[in-house]
Amino acid sequence: MGSAEPEVWRLSRGKTARYPEGAKRRAHLLPAAGHGICRSQRRAAVLFGAGRRAGRLYPGDDTVSRFGATILDAEGLRLTAEEKAFFRDADPFGFILFARNVESPEQLAALCAEMREAVGREAVITIDQEGGRVQRLRAPLWRDWAPPLEQVERAGAEAERVMYLRYRIIAHELRAVGIDSNCAPLVDVATTQTHPFLRNRCYGESAETVARIGRAVAEAHLDGGVLPVVKHTPGHGRAQSDSHLELPRVDAVKSALQEVDFMPFRALCDMPFGMTAHVVYEALDTGPATLSPVVMAMIRDEIGFGGLIMSDDISMKALAGDLGDLSREAIAAGCDVVLHCNGTLGEKRLVAEAAGRMGEAAQTRAERALAARQAPGEIDIAALEAEFEALAKGAVDG
Repeated sequence: MGSAEPEVWRLSRGKTARYPEGAKRRAHLLPAAGHGICRSQRRAAVLFGAGRRAGRLYPGDDTVSRFGATILDAEGLRLTAEEKAFFRDADPFGFILFARNVESPEQLAALCAEMREAVGREAVITIDQEGGRVQRLRAPLWRDWAPPLEQVERAGAEAERVMYLRYRIIAHELRAVGIDSNCAPLVDVATTQTHPFLRNRCYGESAETVARIGRAVAEAHLDGGVLPVVKHTPGHGRAQSDSHLELPRVDAVKSALQEVDFMPFRALCDMPFGMTAHVVYEALDTGPATLSPVVMAMIRDEIGFGGLIMSDDISMKALAGDLGDLSREAIAAGCDVVLHCNGTLGEKRLVAEAAGRMGEAAQTRAERALAARQAPGEIDIAALEAEFEALAKGAVDG
């Protein structure tokens, strides 16, 4: 805590910009909330070089310079020999971590290094560190956080700044152990009927509020050198069931979805990563968004999301069927990457073989996302922590 990452922001609350210079430099690339297609989509992609080795998992594949179209997890605190061999051959785009993978900062950094060594490159490593119920790094070794909705409501007029500080501190903690992505911001718009598994993870019941807070959260990650994952596109807030357990269905008309649910995703369509919702939108299609070419095309063409799209966990009970078939359907529908969690090594292999390697467009989006992965600017984390505590306490006392 308190290691100097220079550049203390000298912001006069409410009088100057709420974001540091990196965010201001990006501001001209950002659309007004809810309006049009992202200008960032017209930016030239900065592509990484090829020269990658072929894996044995895809025999006869002539696209060996492309990543495997998966994000996968590990069983424990260190990789087994079998996992190392599998990851070497499957060459997943990235990895995701869970609480079972976490014992100490030193152990976690070693695990991240092993994952990257297995694929022979600086693969993306992501995690769910929203704060509140969903956070994999916990006290006493890391800070515990209030649920996001509670934090926003308590902060009132200072919510954007408080949430920026919260996630800039989280980004610092993640980078310190080798994690360079986080599955946040969650920009699902809450309703009074939102299922409890999701509701207090949201940022509010107003699409405009959710978009503003979501932007602050995303910029905090980017400024901290961590790639944000915008979820759950095109919106999970109206769902009244838990997609971990069953398939939610939303019967709202399309105009209502466009006005409310889709709006925060349009406002954040310039972000590097997005994650789908395992939800059926009856006004759009009969199948869940993750597996629906209609919904995936809408996310690209109407919402305007230009980043890499990963599925939510393909093994969740919302999706019924064979994991291989589901993985193929997700890729065919328009997902760039299949996220698979909490399965056996055999199930991982099945998913990796079914998903295959990225297509050309997906590879371009992946490389563009990786190019956004920058070392954080120098900043005084101790000063940010002090400001966060003062603002959070002031909001409660007020």
